[in-house]
Amino acid sequence: MPSEKMLLNGSHVVGEAAVRAGCRYYFGYPITPQNELPEYLSARMQDVGGTFIQGESEVASINMVLGASVAGGRAMTSSSSPGISLKQEGISYMAGMELPAVIVNMMRGGPGLGNIAPSAADYFQATRGGGHGDYRTPVLAPAGSQELAELTFLAFDLADQYRNPVMLLGDGLMGQVMEPVVFPDFIDLENLPKKDWILDGCEGREPRALYSMLLGQQGELYYHNLHLQEKYDQITENEIRWETQGEDNAEMMVVAYGTASRIAESAIEELKAEGFSIGLFRPITLWPFPKPPLRKLAQSIPKVAVFELCMGQMVEDVVLTVGERAEIYFHGLPGGIIPTPAQVADFLRSALKGDGKVGRRIEV
Repeated sequence: MPSEKMLLNGSHVVGEAAVRAGCRYYFGYPITPQNELPEYLSARMQDVGGTFIQGESEVASINMVLGASVAGGRAMTSSSSPGISLKQEGISYMAGMELPAVIVNMMRGGPGLGNIAPSAADYFQATRGGGHGDYRTPVLAPAGSQELAELTFLAFDLADQYRNPVMLLGDGLMGQVMEPVVFPDFIDLENLPKKDWILDGCEGREPRALYSMLLGQQGELYYHNLHLQEKYDQITENEIRWETQGEDNAEMMVVAYGTASRIAESAIEELKAEGFSIGLFRPITLWPFPKPPLRKLAQSIPKVAVFELCMGQMVEDVVLTVGERAEIYFHGLPGGIIPTPAQVADFLRSALKGDGKVGRRIEV
């Protein structure tokens, strides 16, 4: 029997979903605009016998996550933009040590300290690893509260399945907006797949697990990186997710994710009422980016319009995917400025006409 709807803001949605998905260890440090998430979990973890610790810093928090993951727990941290930057070394270590965890980023304006307004300028940081070394983290991009709940569950499952950190990428607006949500049921922790790799003590004096990234002898690091790449290739093959709307006979396809995709939906409806045929392609996994389905669409649709809440980051993946198959147009705004659907509709009209009045055409 489905659960009743609950009215929560987006940050509280992630907190409740994490608890229901089996998270029993949360370590974080305050930063706006995601403070409602640790605030919620500071009380909720007590209800389920979990552990909540506000660390002395972001660096301390991510390393507490590492420790809980080594012991086999479902662990999570959250932050916003510059706070995620401070966690990057720990995330790199966890990827190298093949430790699962969920990392939530409710993005804000940047670079540097930036502001506390919503933004989507952390795409490069999230999808390119962010820290040092050849590593990747799957990145899930929900478009609203219901998906925040569902993708939080998925994030913990993917993290365990591939023994890898997974990032849930939202933004300050998504974290604050209140929407009704139907949550999945609580999982049974006893039914989760057994983790035979965890550090859970020793038999006699022999360690049962050993974790180290000091791989400097006899090509150890070389072969370890090859092993990691095989895993990333497997994730790329099996875990791409996307959604399309109105692609049949479309004269233009809009590519947008997260909050931007919801603004784009309203703009598309406005233009459809004017007689235009426009579709929407929404990546749900930002890494791995859903290249094959977008490339296929671009074979029959002459124009692709990319809309982001930043100065242009995902557009580079679109260019790499589409190439010269279609004309590519881009529109974005910096510094936490949220455009209205009417402003986005102006961009789409301009792209359809190719007049260059709003946004710009990307030369491939």
